[in-house]
Amino acid sequence: MIRTRARGGARAGAATARRAFVFVLPGLWVLGVVVWELCHPTGGRLLQLLAAAPAIACAGTGRRQCVLLGGVCALLPLVPFGAVEPGAGAGTRLMTCGATLAVVAASYLTARRRGRLVRELECTREVAVAAQRVVLRPLPRRIDGVLLAADHLSASEGALVGGDLYEVVGTRHGVRAVIGDVRGHGLEAIGTVAAMLGSFREVVHDEPELGGMLRRLERSHRRHLHERARAEGPADGDGDPAGRLAEEFVTLLLLEVAPDGSVTALNCGHPWPYRVACQAVAPVAPAEPMPPLGLFPLPAELSAVRCGRLRPGEGLFLHTDGAADARDAAGEFFPLAKELRSSVEAAAAPCGPSPAGVVGEVREALLRHAGGRLTDDVALVMLSNDRVWVPAPSAGTPPPSERLPR
Repeated sequence: MIRTRARGGARAGAATARRAFVFVLPGLWVLGVVVWELCHPTGGRLLQLLAAAPAIACAGTGRRQCVLLGGVCALLPLVPFGAVEPGAGAGTRLMTCGATLAVVAASYLTARRRGRLVRELECTREVAVAAQRVVLRPLPRRIDGVLLAADHLSASEGALVGGDLYEVVGTRHGVRAVIGDVRGHGLEAIGTVAAMLGSFREVVHDEPELGGMLRRLERSHRRHLHERARAEGPADGDGDPAGRLAEEFVTLLLLEVAPDGSVTALNCGHPWPYRVACQAVAPVAPAEPMPPLGLFPLPAELSAVRCGRLRPGEGLFLHTDGAADARDAAGEFFPLAKELRSSVEAAAAPCGPSPAGVVGEVREALLRHAGGRLTDDVALVMLSNDRVWVPAPSAGTPPPSERLPR
């Protein structure tokens, strides 16, 4: 966590330095031209370069005030200083003055239009972010004694939601979580992600068993594909509207953390999570996963797999295959298990590693490994048991409600 904050502070400092340099760049341009003219007089011909100052201000900051300030800085040196060559010097200054005023006017209008477009873009981005947050809602920090942290990286530039999905909900049956990966990535997969998350949020409170939830999710997925194929039109002349989407599938991992810390799961072709305890990280693979949802019908019997019990301070780290499949420039895969152990050590705390710290460290390591360029969406989720176990009273010890004060 400390290293993450330090890197964030370094990036913020670098961004501030770049903005300050861009802000003073027109003045530095004017100063350089004037100093060169004073040291190596050209009879005012070099001063024609001063007309570029307003354009530099417009390109750098885009603020109309900076454009005007750059124009003033460019016009002031045009006041004759020193000896002026007959004829050419005065004419050159007048032409440079006219060119500077023309550039100021053009840059001012450009900056005004740019400002309007920037405001419209920011408004559109706010609407898009709000809509995407409805699909992939931010997780609360804590649900029913379980600490949470999650992050999502989309392969599509500027998108917050892609082909990965996750959600955690507290129910009377326990804390239930889902993480999945839709075939494809980026904006084209958002429709399926929205359908699956909407179905999960509806059935998570109603179905007492994970098997019933999975069956309803399968029906929702099949219905979504049928409606999508109907809207897009038939693929060929066979009259089957879902023919082109027959290979659309979703990998899903359903988890349930009971009040006593016991964990059960159903896995449809998704990577199993990692168990995180203090400074130990071990993969959880209690059984062979079923095929991804949508490729084959579900088996007649669906019994949840027991994944042990989470003691206080222990957690589960969930991820999509985009994290393990990320490559660097040399083609090497991201060492997820190794980086997860390092992140757990960096985010260690007396009561167990911080989920937010672990997820943040893994995210930073992943982006460094991939050089900031992802070819697939990535979802990272961590759940940590923050409950306190109270030992059961012995046979001869009365319950707390029957104990009398001295």
